[in-house]
This record gives sequence, C-alpha cells and structure tokens, in this order.
Amino acid sequence: MAEPMRVLVLEDEWPARNYLTQLIEKSGLGHVVAAVPSPALATEAIASAPAPIDIAFVDIHLAGEIEPERAGLTWIEALAQAHTRGEPTPKVVLSTASKEHAMRAYDLGVVDYLLKPFTETRVRESLQRVSTQLSLPPRAVVDADVRIAARKGRSILFLDRARAHAFEAEGRLCYVHTDEGRLDIDLSLSSLQAVLGASYLRVHRNWLVSIASVSAMEREDSDWVLTVGNLRVHVARDRASTIREKLLASAIGLRTTS
Repeated sequence: MAEPMRVLVLEDEWPARNYLTQLIEKSGLGHVVAAVPSPALATEAIASAPAPIDIAFVDIHLAGEIEPERAGLTWIEALAQAHTRGEPTPKVVLSTASKEHAMRAYDLGVVDYLLKPFTETRVRESLQRVSTQLSLPPRAVVDADVRIAARKGRSILFLDRARAHAFEAEGRLCYVHTDEGRLDIDLSLSSLQAVLGASYLRVHRNWLVSIASVSAMEREDSDWVLTVGNLRVHVARDRASTIREKLLASAIGLRTTS
C-alpha cells in the first residue's frame, strides 16, 4: 500500500482547520502532519518536518497577520521564491471563501482552488489532482513510526508515539499529554484515532488513551478510572465493559470476562 501524501493545513479558524483536517484524513489520500493558524508556524513546520511535505492547503485571509486579507497569498509568494532557489516546497491548494486572488494564485503555481464550505468530494478531487502531478513512487506505510506534531508556544515539537500517553478534547481545543506536560495539538480526537489505530482507545468522548500507557483500571464509586501515565482518566459508563475487555486482551493473567 502506498503511503498517503504528507499534508500541511494553514487555516486560522479552528472549526474550518479541524473540519478540513478530518476530510483529508478520511479520504485516505493524505495524512495531515501539521495543522497551523499562522504563516510563521507553517514555515516552521516545513523546515522541521522529518520528511518533505507534499501538499499545503492554504487560506488566503489569516487573522492577526499584516494585511490579513492576503496573508496566505503573501506566504505562497514566499514559498514560490524558495522554490526558484531550489528548495523543496509543497504543492499548494487554496482553501478560501473568496476567488478574489485566484489569478495571482495560479501565476504562482497553485494547483487547485478549494472554496468554502469544504465538501468531501472536492477535498478528494484536490488530493487526487496533486497526487497525479507529483507521481509519487510507492512509499511503505510505517504506521508504528507515525509521530505526533504538537505546539509549545511558537515551537512545533515532533513526538514519538511512546511519549503521547493520552489526547484530551476540551471545548474547541485538543491537547496531547506527555511526560513534559500538556501540549497543544490541532487534530480532533476522531482524526487522531483514525491515524493512530488500535493502539489507542477512545475511553470517553473527550479522551483517547494509549493502551501501553495504561497502568491500572479501578472502580471509583460507580465509575471506572484509568491510570494513564500520571493522569487519572474517567471511562464513559457505556464504554467501560468494552475498554476492560480490550485492555485485558493485550495482557495475560486474567480472563476477559468476569
């Protein structure tokens, strides 16, 4: 099986960034290695990525930037200059609500123009278009080696999966819990679960935990609570039986049913 394209999402609005990320992951054609709200973080993600990023979905209007109405286009212009210097740069798809800068974008080599609101079909079409242009050779899928990109201030950290004990959703935000503390992450729990696979368990609508990091499961009043690293995570009541069976299935010494 060929590895999905490595994707960067540059979008300042969290709901749009999260939704686009989910559509990309759902397509099976792309894997979002970084989803960021600013050009500075996008540039840092490209520079620090362990492997070249194949495609960047870029919004034109980015709040908080100089000339926010064309900040994404300014970043694409800088990307085009880097390309002329021979630096590896991703293909670009605009993901925006306006066609205002379409002609300038195509002059810069933008591959596709994805208008909001996003749809699953159009996102897939954009990914397929880029895939055809890139003509990427087959790349082995190394699921066990997928790393977690997280934000700490203005830095992007790339974490081995063993360091990611749990993921927590809190309101519109999402975090990864590590030995170093809680770090910001832009993917939803559903997207993370789809990529990370069976080694992580969705124990609650707000929690995704690493099986390897669970050291205990105990009763607390009428609830089950997991010890995950230095965390105590409550298990949703309707999932407790399934979670217990899955944890016991990865261990020896006790039966999976009581």
